[in-house]
Amino acid sequence: MALGKDYATQECSIARALEIVGERWTLLVVRDALYGIRRYNDFLVHLGIPRAVLAARLRTLTAEGILEKRRYQQSPPRDEYVPTARGIALWPTLRALGLWRREQYGETQLRYFRHADCGTELGPYGECRACGTVVPVEDVLMEPGPGLDPDPADPVSRALLEPRRLLEPLETEHV
Repeated sequence: MALGKDYATQECSIARALEIVGERWTLLVVRDALYGIRRYNDFLVHLGIPRAVLAARLRTLTAEGILEKRRYQQSPPRDEYVPTARGIALWPTLRALGLWRREQYGETQLRYFRHADCGTELGPYGECRACGTVVPVEDVLMEPGPGLDPDPADPVSRALLEPRRLLEPLETEHV
């Protein structure tokens, strides 16, 4: 029996969400966009994703209003992909998946996520234990953890070794 392309018979919000973000690469593209990756070639290099797959995922994510396509250069025309409010709303889901993996499989921490204002590591729900508030995504500071390769081969991964706020556009050496 072939696997269907949608969950039309499912009366379930999770199934409906998976119709949009459930393909293999989709949440990784959103994750990278939240990390500040905006440009097609940077997604390509960082993810190691086939061009056709990346192009399809970006089309879907822009059509669904999760990313917004913005022109940053006229000649030749080049666009970047910026998370919208709908894309930013996926942050708790991505954070929960990462925590689940680390906790259930004993993985070494790859990244720390801290409240930029006070430096406190975020709790499991994105809360700052020191300030007692849920930290908005733009106020989350991402830092490398002990599980990251300290000398990655690609320029995007090297740029992500620097502490940075989420959503801040990533500047890389020419890719």
